[in-house]
Amino acid sequence: MTVALDLTADPVDLTAALVDIPSVSGDEQAIADAVERALREQAPGLEVVRLGNNVLARTNLGRAQRVVFAGHLDTVPVNDNLPSRRTDGVLHGLGTVDMKGGDAVMLHLAATVTEPTHDLTFLFYECEEVEAVRNGLGRVERELPDWMAGDLAVVCEPSNGVVEAGCQGTMRVELRTAGVRAHTARGWMGVNAIHALGEALSILAAYEARVVDIDGCTYREGLQAVHVSGGVSGNVVPDAAVLRVNFRFAPDRTVDQAEAHLREVFPGFELEVVDAAAGALPGLTAPAAKSLVAAAGGQPLAKLGWTDVARFAALGIPAVNYGPGDPLLAHTQQENVPVDHITRCATVLRDFITG
Repeated sequence: MTVALDLTADPVDLTAALVDIPSVSGDEQAIADAVERALREQAPGLEVVRLGNNVLARTNLGRAQRVVFAGHLDTVPVNDNLPSRRTDGVLHGLGTVDMKGGDAVMLHLAATVTEPTHDLTFLFYECEEVEAVRNGLGRVERELPDWMAGDLAVVCEPSNGVVEAGCQGTMRVELRTAGVRAHTARGWMGVNAIHALGEALSILAAYEARVVDIDGCTYREGLQAVHVSGGVSGNVVPDAAVLRVNFRFAPDRTVDQAEAHLREVFPGFELEVVDAAAGALPGLTAPAAKSLVAAAGGQPLAKLGWTDVARFAALGIPAVNYGPGDPLLAHTQQENVPVDHITRCATVLRDFITG
């Protein structure tokens, strides 16, 4: 499918055009082709590189600072929410929120701002909505690390048009219990491994999560059981059980500190870390971040959840989330964005990069 994108068009119209190119994770070639072609034809002042279905573009103007904008091109699977449609000032359709509205703003600025006060990098990447090993930013970091470099990174994920600073870290662990099998008619002869999870569940029910203020942003931690497995058959006392727990932790904890905390919370349990990702501190003291906050207005908020800002923070680059749309609508069939969210984000980011 060959699609022509007009990067100079109204960012709302450009959002609709992007939405109408299906790009479920793993199937981003068509949208990556369209984005690459449009950047090469309509933004001749940019260096453009293609890496798989990741499209990278940047200025090389010798400015004192560089701002990196990042946006993923993929979406979750289609749920009877394509093509896009517009009603009463609202654009509906898969990806309007997560995150083709942000992509459209980035593309529009890339083509129409020719004299930015900062050098600019634009990263359009694949496979954000699936397992981390496939994430396009990871490939960029491994193969073209200089494209990740900058003084501030802005991930244009939906944030209701408010700067959301940093992000929580996340960790999943499994608690395992062992028992002894027996016939349920003679249950006293066995040890029930599922029953042994009761103490861990009681700990979770009584757990009081921290609320942490960092640079004026309030991060709320959370510890939740998300899966339980065990059992052999309807007449056997189970000899093994597993409880999976998700810990969302404030970015003042490292991954190691988060693991140590969980081992303190669940003493005596066999605990295995299944996966983990560090959070990102707000980074609001960076000069470029202060400029963005001033342009956006309002009070920055803590990002509750994990986003790719953490990838930049791990490289020592301050990073924030800023984009159009309500993140609570992401991944829903009803995904939609008020058109004025897109327009305002474009205006704010234009003011930010032009001074």
